[in-house]
Amino acid sequence: METFEINGSIRENTGKKDARHLRKDGDVPCVLYGGPEVIHFSAPEKAFKNLIYTPNIFLLKINIDGKNYDALLKDLQFHPVTDRILHIDFIEVSANKPVIVTMPVRLTGDSIGIKNGGKLRWKRRQMKVKGLPKDFPDYLDVDITNLEIGQTIKVGELSYDNLHVLDPARSMVAAVVSSRLVAKGMAAAIEEEVEEEVEAEAEAEVPAETAEGDQEAKPEGEKSAEKEV
Repeated sequence: METFEINGSIRENTGKKDARHLRKDGDVPCVLYGGPEVIHFSAPEKAFKNLIYTPNIFLLKINIDGKNYDALLKDLQFHPVTDRILHIDFIEVSANKPVIVTMPVRLTGDSIGIKNGGKLRWKRRQMKVKGLPKDFPDYLDVDITNLEIGQTIKVGELSYDNLHVLDPARSMVAAVVSSRLVAKGMAAAIEEEVEEEVEAEAEAEVPAETAEGDQEAKPEGEKSAEKEV
């Protein structure tokens, strides 16, 4: 997992009025949870550009007035009209404590089915995994080289070193369908049938998503756009 550095400053006041002043000056109010204490700090909005507008997951190195913390981005709030960042929540992590992260999926290889005229259906672009921060890769690679027309890859068929995939085992990740079915509009019906089977079992398989100590309250009146970890 790539790292990303952020430099911030402790907030002396934490009210709405102070938050408005910070945003006016180009800073973003932030909160760091998960450690011995909740830390309120701020950082320049421009510092988050390469962190937020990407599907990648980063291990964050946050420096707050000279003290360093390892963290993951947990939640974002955007302005409903301007889309400017209003607030960011982070969760502190440690090297020996497992955390739950939603990671991007990357398909690799040239599918046999696609070479033979099939069409790719990429159904799951992210998956939720649990593990130690040091063991998270940049992407969860899924090899589709041997995927033929009419075949699928499901979550239960995948495994990653030192990581536990939490998505339902029968959930579809990718499939190759016949181009003739696509032309006739039948592929969607087939996929819907598969998804119905998956969803019926998913209700019993989906684990609790909230990690220990991660129960922060959202500021009132702010639109949330969560980036899961």
